[in-house]
Amino acid sequence: MSGSEKRLGVFERYLSVWVAGCMVLGVGLGKALPNLVHVLRGLEFGQGSQINIPIAVLIWMMIYPMMLKIDFASIRRVGQRPRGVFVTLFVNWLVKPFSMAFLGWLFFRHLFLPLIGPELASQYIAGVIILAAAPCTAMVFVWSYLSDGDPAYTLVQVSVNDLIMLVAFAPIVKLLVSGTSGLEVPFAVLLYSVFVFVVIPLVAGGVSRRILIHRKGVEWFDTRFVARFAPLTVIALLITLVMIFAFQADNITTRWFHVVLIAVPILIQVYFNSSLTYGLMRLLGVEYAVAAPGALIGASNFFELAVATAIALYGPGSGAALATVVGVLVEVPVMLSVCRVCVATRHWFPSAPASG
Repeated sequence: MSGSEKRLGVFERYLSVWVAGCMVLGVGLGKALPNLVHVLRGLEFGQGSQINIPIAVLIWMMIYPMMLKIDFASIRRVGQRPRGVFVTLFVNWLVKPFSMAFLGWLFFRHLFLPLIGPELASQYIAGVIILAAAPCTAMVFVWSYLSDGDPAYTLVQVSVNDLIMLVAFAPIVKLLVSGTSGLEVPFAVLLYSVFVFVVIPLVAGGVSRRILIHRKGVEWFDTRFVARFAPLTVIALLITLVMIFAFQADNITTRWFHVVLIAVPILIQVYFNSSLTYGLMRLLGVEYAVAAPGALIGASNFFELAVATAIALYGPGSGAALATVVGVLVEVPVMLSVCRVCVATRHWFPSAPASG
């Protein structure tokens, strides 16, 4: 993967740097302008709703462009190579959330408990579970490209996962967060989050895609319309992170070491699930162009949805929200390392299309 850095865009390549910069800026604003931060923090959809209006709008601005890329007509190709999709779905929905729940419980409820205390332990457990419960949507296309994955099949995998997310995300989060953290998880709030941050942008993206491709063609849609949202998505993400870190200013300055602690189970979970997916793909004889993006989907997270859900459940200043943001901080360097491993081991897999 020696050429990956040259092919990766400036924003994606240095995403962790941008996140770290947003952390510094946000914490600085939180300490220097506490009154302004307090006002922004109080802008909610109803008193006590925990849905911060500015952050909700910014997250919607990030998610809608992602949904424009999803072509659900591609799901008809699932039957062509079913083993790759089967492995991806197995790891994403039957292994990944549950392994993260176990790691969160192990590290925060036991190994790190003397350093963080029981209240924050519960918050951090909830945050990492929410982070792991939704498979990545947008960035997977970047990782698939860098690892020479099959772009059409990657689209199939992402599309199927997004449909399952509509019905599985809320029950899994409710079950695991309640069972491992002991925190109350209002199911109505979870359903509301899925509706606002998945259903609405998914429908809007699908309708926009269908209408505009019909009128303008696929090439115009991909190269002109979708491309226009790239700067907007980047700006929305960075502003969202600045606001979250501003809301978290006191927590970070007094407990900065917690960011490092939160990263530990997230890192273990990423490498465990990517290795499991990749190994199962090899065992089943799936071709490399399907195996690589499958491993990357199993490793990365839909962090925009995770951040939005954590904020909706527990507020922008909560430990759960901080845990999801740490996931953003470690995403790029970790996923680049997984891409490198995939490319270096591509000779383990069949090069010609297989039935998987």
